[in-house]
Amino acid sequence: MSRRGNCRRAVVPGATMALEPGKAPGLSCKAAAFRLPMPDSAPLHARVWPRRLPRRITPPATSLWHNLAVAALRYPDKPALVFFGRVLSYAQVLAAAERLAAQLARLGVAKGDRVLVAMQNCPQLVIAQFAILRANAVVVPCNPMNRQAELGHMVRDPDARVALTTGDIAAELAAASAALPPEERLAHLVVTQFTDAFDPSAGGEAQPPEAWRDWLLTRHPLPELPGGEVHDWAALLAAPPLPLPALTTGPDDLALLPYTSGTTGLPKGCEHPHATVMHNAMAACLWVGSTPQNIVLAVTPMFHITGLVSQLHTAVYTCATLVVMPRWDRDLAGRLISQWRVTHWTNIPTMVIDLLASPNFSQYDLSSLVYIGGGGTAMPQAVAQRLLDEFGLRYSEGYGLTETAAPSHSNPPDAPKQQCLGVPFVGVDARVIDPESGHEMPQGQAGEIVVNGPSVFRGYWKQPQATAKAFLEIDGKRFFRTGDLGRVDEDGYFFLTDRLKRMINASGFKVWPAEVESLMFRHPGIQEACVIATRDSYRGESVKALVVRRAGHRHLTEADVIDWCRGEMAVYKVPRHVSFVDALPKSGAGKVLWRQLQQAEDAAADAAAAGNDFVDSTPEPP
Repeated sequence: MSRRGNCRRAVVPGATMALEPGKAPGLSCKAAAFRLPMPDSAPLHARVWPRRLPRRITPPATSLWHNLAVAALRYPDKPALVFFGRVLSYAQVLAAAERLAAQLARLGVAKGDRVLVAMQNCPQLVIAQFAILRANAVVVPCNPMNRQAELGHMVRDPDARVALTTGDIAAELAAASAALPPEERLAHLVVTQFTDAFDPSAGGEAQPPEAWRDWLLTRHPLPELPGGEVHDWAALLAAPPLPLPALTTGPDDLALLPYTSGTTGLPKGCEHPHATVMHNAMAACLWVGSTPQNIVLAVTPMFHITGLVSQLHTAVYTCATLVVMPRWDRDLAGRLISQWRVTHWTNIPTMVIDLLASPNFSQYDLSSLVYIGGGGTAMPQAVAQRLLDEFGLRYSEGYGLTETAAPSHSNPPDAPKQQCLGVPFVGVDARVIDPESGHEMPQGQAGEIVVNGPSVFRGYWKQPQATAKAFLEIDGKRFFRTGDLGRVDEDGYFFLTDRLKRMINASGFKVWPAEVESLMFRHPGIQEACVIATRDSYRGESVKALVVRRAGHRHLTEADVIDWCRGEMAVYKVPRHVSFVDALPKSGAGKVLWRQLQQAEDAAADAAAAGNDFVDSTPEPP
């Protein structure tokens, strides 16, 4: 195993290479972060801002489609996507996206139409998203782990009439459509198989993990779609070419409608025009010093805003190569980083923890990595220190939301602080305010984090009231209220301290208790349910449900509830612990006092930890 800890470092009095939470490390191999005298009007983080970078940028005034078209024009033969040994060049990706865009237009997709994409990471996901953009339509990325009720909302709310998916979940999506009123159902469902993108007979390193073989290699039959048509992906691409519609979308047209859950229970669509995503794609390239020679490990889900923007669109803007993983597997990741000489890896910290814990880790060569970072949960200090000591890598944490086309904050690669959100990203004005009065809080004091910048979304789809509540005006500027409580230190770095909203962070996946509760209420044996977070030494947090059983259902067990939930919701939302209670505490107005239950859970965890009883070190996939 190659190590990257032998580069020469400058030493200054008092400097240390040990990482401490909330403190920037000593001088890096790349550059030193000097604290320079700044004007009084400059933000605190101007002292640590990378000197090679502008504070604001001017992104291209084009649609996201142009990024792929330009990449294929400049580097037609350059590998764009690698998937289990099969390599697709930029010219091939462009040609496939254009063919599919023409077929979508034939199926009736027109400018501004919302088209659903429900897939795990695979080349088809990339081709589908760019085909939709080329058809002047709007991409609605959907979590493929969703179940029927969740999928039904994803079809109904954006008024989607066309969806693209993989064979493993096509039947579930068709059933979700069938359960809707006829006027809300899908008219067309395009289905691809994973083996459309790679050769299952190839051997060696091109083989998927044994545990995935049935899932990836099975060619599922096409389902029935009541009231609509089902189309085979391969057949559409093999059909005679059709003329493409004129490209009429620009930076101000809607490009993406990713969904984020909230306290109301049902996910809300976030309206992102081409311009917001283009800004952060370009900014992310500059932030980490990207070049067309980048090799990116694409394992962060590309139906999620981080994988979609910081991974997919950033790589295409850069003309980089994406080595695609459909799901997380630590040994596959180790092999791919070693084989393809991966240079950039955006991830969830639990992935890094899992890879380092592999019994095969000594066989992997991480010497090609020049950037590693991510977010969703804090990186443990000990793991960050090991990355620095053994590989010379500084893990760079960031922060962002679906509403901000993540990131809105990131740690400067040359001066990161551990367990920290970072500083406001390129073009971002972020502040900490009193959530009641709206007044800005003094440095060091906690308040709500609010964000203004060119990557902030327009508003929530078809929800003007929710949009109005999500914004406030400060100094004549429109700021998005994140709902997260934080503080700013003396160097301008932001730290998360608490949340105004109820949210559980399970390995970087956001779980909104109100949504889980609303799904659990469908169980005939559940009278009431309150969902809270429980601590998990590997995932950070896990989901716990406190349940009041209906009369006549006293036989209901924890296993019964968990098994039922697995059939009704995405697996990361499923409660891992269920406790039965006779009643839930309520306020005088009848509202469940969830905060009281959460505090009791936290107190029990503190007591167990103090007694050295809180031990759960079994790694699980994020």
